[in-house]
Amino acid sequence: MTDTPPVPGRTVVVGGGPGGMLLAYLLARAGLPVTLLERHQDFDRDFRGDSLHPWTLEQLDRLGLADRLLELPHVRARWFRFHTPRGTVTTSDYGRVDSRFNYVALMPQARFLDFLAREAAELPGFELRTGAAVNGLVTDGAGIVTGVRYRVGTEEHELAAELVVAADGRFSRIRRLAAMTAESMGAQTDLLWFTLPHHDDDPDDADVDLYFGEHHYLGLISGPGRWQVGYSLPKGGIAAVREAGVEPIRRFVAEQVPWLADRVHLLTDMNDTTLLSVDISRVPRWHAPGLLLIGDAAHVISPVGGNGILMACQDAVAAANRLVPALRAGTPGEDVLAGIQTDREPAIRRVQDAQVRVERQVAKARERGRPITPPAFLRWLTRIPAVRGRSARRNAYGPNPPSLSPALLAAGSRTGG
Repeated sequence: MTDTPPVPGRTVVVGGGPGGMLLAYLLARAGLPVTLLERHQDFDRDFRGDSLHPWTLEQLDRLGLADRLLELPHVRARWFRFHTPRGTVTTSDYGRVDSRFNYVALMPQARFLDFLAREAAELPGFELRTGAAVNGLVTDGAGIVTGVRYRVGTEEHELAAELVVAADGRFSRIRRLAAMTAESMGAQTDLLWFTLPHHDDDPDDADVDLYFGEHHYLGLISGPGRWQVGYSLPKGGIAAVREAGVEPIRRFVAEQVPWLADRVHLLTDMNDTTLLSVDISRVPRWHAPGLLLIGDAAHVISPVGGNGILMACQDAVAAANRLVPALRAGTPGEDVLAGIQTDREPAIRRVQDAQVRVERQVAKARERGRPITPPAFLRWLTRIPAVRGRSARRNAYGPNPPSLSPALLAAGSRTGG
C-alpha cells in the first residue's frame, strides 16, 4: 500500500458528480485543502441529468462562473409541458421567473463537470484524482472515519482526511462501506433512455416535455445536437421489453411525437438503449463521525422533473456553509454534520413525497391501460400566466433553497469575471 502524507484540514470528497464537484470547488475556494476522488477517468457518461435550474445558475453567477459556463453549447428551455390525448398542458413558464436566468439551461452534464473541474484546478487547495476506486474507510480506535483506501489500477493508496464526504451517487460505495442503508419509498417505474438526432426544423419550444399514452409515457429533453428520450416501463419490466425488441418503442415514439417519426429507425436494437432503474429513497441518518453523505448517496431523487442536479447542488451549498467555518477551526463535529441534514432534509422530503404521488398516479393509469390526463380544473388553471409562473418558480428554486454565505463569497483567490 502506498501511503499519502496527511494534509491538515483536508476533506476527501468521493464522487465527481454535480454535488461533489461543487462542494469541492467551494471548499477549495475558501482556502481549504480538498481532494476529489472519481473512479472513472472522465465525466463523459450518457443519460445523466442535464438540467441547470435558475437557482443553480444564480449561485454560479454569484461566484463569477455563470457567464463563462454559458459560453458552452446549451439549450435554454422556457416551458415544461404535458401532452395528453385531451391536449397539451403547459404547467410552467420559466420566462415569468424574476431572474436574469429565466430558463432551464440544458447542457450535457460532462461539460458542466469539466467546467467546474477546470475552475477548481485554478485554486491551490484543490486536487482531482481520476480512476480512483474507493474500496475502504479508514477509522481510528473510536470508530471515527479518518480517511479512505482506494485503488488506481493495481496500486493501493490510503488518504487521510478530517472529513470524508460521500457524493458517489445512488449506488454509493461509501454508504455501503459505512453500513448505512437507504430506505425505498416505492418507485414503480423504470426508464429506458436513448438518443435521437436534433434537426433544425424541430419545434423550437419542445425542450422539456412529457408525452402520455396507454401503458407508457415519454420524457423528451433537448440538448446540443440531440434529443434524450426516456421511455417508461413498469418497475422490473425490462425483460418483457427486451423480448419484444425496439419496434414497439419506435411505434410509440412515432405515435406520440410525430415529428420524430422520420428518425425512429435509428433506434436499431436494445443495445442503443440504457436502463435507468428509477428509485426514490432516503438514508435516515446522513452522517457518522468523520463522514457525511450528500446528493443521491443520501437521498435518491426520481429523474422525472429533472430535480437531481438542483438538489445535489443545494446539498453542496448547504454543506459548504456549515463546513467551511468548522474545518477552519478543526474537525467538524457531529453537530455540524447533523445541522447539514437538518437544513436539507425538509426540502428533500417535500420533493420526494411529490414524486411518490406522481409515481402512484402513473402506476394506476398504467394498470387501467389509460394515459394520465390532468383533471379539468388543472387544465383550466394552467391557462393563467401567473399560475404557470408560480409553478416555474417552485421548480426553479425547489423548497427552502439555501444561499451561499457571504463568507464563502468573500473567500478564495479567484472569483471569475
